Amino acid sequence: MSDSPYVTVREASQLLGISEGKVMQFIEGRRLQAYRIADQYLRLKRADVLSLKNSGDVKAENVKFPYTSHERLRDFFAYNDFYIASFVIILVLLGIIFFSN
Repeated sequence: MSDSPYVTVREASQLLGISEGKVMQFIEGRRLQAYRIADQYLRLKRADVLSLKNSGDVKAENVKFPYTSHERLRDFFAYNDFYIASFVIILVLLGIIFFSN
């Protein structure tokens, strides 16, 4: 995990020791404040998550948090899709400019 003041739902579930679904229930029940970034990515304040953890209101579950290579690859493309598409478009345009007769 990074030192960012914001965490993902997955990171919050790891900090609290509960499932991601339970974190979503806390968000829907307004026990945690969530923020949308670019109207797409859901983030929570790390301080809010840690204060909920320290309050003793959350009972840790015995949940494993595997982060598979498939999920890492999916996340990479989800977070970098604009840059990848831009790079491909630039390569195509450069190919048209330099290799057209």
